[in-house]
Amino acid sequence: MAGFLPSPPPIHRTNLPELHLLSSRYHRPNNSLSISFSPNPSPSIVTGLRSRPTSAVRCSSDGALVAEDQVPIEKSFPAFPSVMDINKIREILPHRFPFLLVDRVIEYEAGVTAVGIKNVTINDNFFTGHFPERPIMPGVLMVEALAQVGGIVMLQPEVGGSRDNFFFAGIDKVRFRKPVIAGDTLIMRMTLLKFNKAYGLVKMAGKAFVGGEVVCEGEFLLASGSGSK
Repeated sequence: MAGFLPSPPPIHRTNLPELHLLSSRYHRPNNSLSISFSPNPSPSIVTGLRSRPTSAVRCSSDGALVAEDQVPIEKSFPAFPSVMDINKIREILPHRFPFLLVDRVIEYEAGVTAVGIKNVTINDNFFTGHFPERPIMPGVLMVEALAQVGGIVMLQPEVGGSRDNFFFAGIDKVRFRKPVIAGDTLIMRMTLLKFNKAYGLVKMAGKAFVGGEVVCEGEFLLASGSGSK
C-alpha cells in the first residue's frame, strides 16, 4: 500500500560457541600482547601454558582489555637486611638455647638504638604449654626479647658494657596490645633514654611490632657492670 515502507528482511541469528579467555602472555619479540580464544578449552591446553611472566587482564572503563604485570607473592617481600647475623649476636649476648630470643639485627647504632627480629615458629619450646590449643607467645618472653635487643645496644666495647655483668633491673609502663602467634615475625626496637655511667644504669624505651602494628611496648631499666659504684 502506498505510504508504507516494506518490512525489513528477517534477521537470522547464529548461535556462536562460547568464547573462553585462556591466557594473556608475552611471546613475541616486541612483547606485544596475544590473547587466545578457544570454543572448548581442554585441560591439556590450559595446563600447558607457560606462566612466566605472570600477567592479569582486566577491562578498563571504556571496555578495552588492559594487561597488568603481577609480581608473584613469593617475590613481593624483600628480605630483611642483616647488620648482625646470629653468629655475631652470640658473640655479644651470653644467652643460649632456649633463651636466645633475637635471630637477627637489622639496624644498629652503638649506644643509641637497635632493631632486632625474632622469627616466631611453632617449634619454639614455649608453645608446648602456652597454650596447647592456642599457641601464643608469652608476654614476658616478648619483654625478655626486647631486653636482649637492649643488651645489644649497650654491650659493645665502644659503649663500655660488660657481657659478664648485665642484668634486667626493672620494667615500667609495659602494655601488650595484640597476641603474637606462630608464624609471626616480631620486630623489636630499643632506644636509649638515659645512661648513668657512675652506677651503670641504663633506661631504654622499647616497642615490638608485627606487620607494622605495635604488639608490646614499655620502658626498661638495665644494670651494667661498667659502673664504678
